[in-house]
Amino acid sequence: MLYKNILLIDDDQDDAEIFTDAIQSLERGILVQSLFNSVLAFEELRNKELLPDLILLDYNMPALNGYEFLQKMKTNERLQNIPVIMISTPTDEFILQAIKTDGLCRYFSKPNSYNELVSILSGIL
Repeated sequence: MLYKNILLIDDDQDDAEIFTDAIQSLERGILVQSLFNSVLAFEELRNKELLPDLILLDYNMPALNGYEFLQKMKTNERLQNIPVIMISTPTDEFILQAIKTDGLCRYFSKPNSYNELVSILSGIL
């Protein structure tokens, strides 16, 4: 699938900037919007006219973590079919359960290097 409109939700603005740079380095014409507050991101997503093709979602966030965000999405008829890739460091067992029961389409740990991130994103996008 071609993802042309991506929403990145991560409370760490530095990480979001690195992800955005990595995606743009792929030169595939992908638009990336970053939101840094998961509660506000959910409200904005619910009210958006044009929904993203893919959501990159950090797990470790205050107020509403990535898993809670995903659960809220899956109960919203309009949002429940947007593919979500969770990024962060929860356990493999937790992620496997989320993939089975909550519609998470993929997961990866935040890599240690920019080149590794570009490689991962290239394979996904």
